[in-house]
Amino acid sequence: MASPAKRRTAKPPPHALYLGVDGGGTKTHIALLNAAGELQCEGFAGPSNPLRVGVETAVGNIIKAINEACDQSGLSRGDIEAATLGLAGVRRADIRQRVRESFLQRIRANRVVVVTDAEIALYATTEGKPGLVVIAGTGSVCLGMNAKGKTAIAGGWGPLAGDEGGGVGIARQALQAVAKASDGRGIPTILSRRASEYFRASGPENLMVAIYSPQVDNSRIAGFAKMVVESATDGDAVAGNIVKEAGFELGLAACAVIEKLGLRRNKVPIGCVGSIFKAGQLLTGPMTEVIRTIAPKAYLTEPLMPPANAAALMALRNAVNSKNGGAK
Repeated sequence: MASPAKRRTAKPPPHALYLGVDGGGTKTHIALLNAAGELQCEGFAGPSNPLRVGVETAVGNIIKAINEACDQSGLSRGDIEAATLGLAGVRRADIRQRVRESFLQRIRANRVVVVTDAEIALYATTEGKPGLVVIAGTGSVCLGMNAKGKTAIAGGWGPLAGDEGGGVGIARQALQAVAKASDGRGIPTILSRRASEYFRASGPENLMVAIYSPQVDNSRIAGFAKMVVESATDGDAVAGNIVKEAGFELGLAACAVIEKLGLRRNKVPIGCVGSIFKAGQLLTGPMTEVIRTIAPKAYLTEPLMPPANAAALMALRNAVNSKNGGAK
């Protein structure tokens, strides 16, 4: 991991730490770096998308991940000098402000910035250079930036209006296929058995009770996407079509961003972030095919680092710039 630029003025406090947070609808990942940009510890906790779990629960899970990581490594959270919180569900300025205020009530860092999870994932892919990132975890979103610093986004509409290609979207389609197969409106699929096992129902006919249980939230539903991918890998035609369509939808999101940023002719890197990409070629094949209909030179790539580490580097960079009178 690259060291930060040499500071010309104020030095960081002894043992200063820089916090990065990657928070989504299923889990939270935090990373703490020292002033040299070296990873000191990391931690995990439950979801921290404030639109899905509320601001207090989201911040509470971030704090839980910090506390556990610091306890295990012997570090002090009081040494956190700056933080970048990259969270799903914070596109609105008022939500970002509420998250920031709640966080500062518990961690008195000098500089705290709240951004979207897509912004830290993009930085993890390009380190500030032009490119795109597609996130497909619990939900889905695509963010890009061109050489002029202009950004564009597609997706990120959540489980009711979007999440195509994300875990919730894939699971929703799979459950609809199971319902149709059970009624005789659709073709038989191994998803019927696997859905019953996953949601602990005695059979497909009893899935309705299981999936509408108060204990079954978006995170639980999204987790079923893993079994959809496994079924597709095993050759189930219904599951295969669902995963293929997911790749198509993610490709459409990338195309929309490429178009907005005028990147059709560029050799643009597109980072792939999120658990859904474990589907491999079943997903990325149709995704790439769609993207190359408008941007033949575009290519899929893995991020240079985890998004949480990227967020921590952003916090370190912001702190250095602030002390040296540079851009904030």
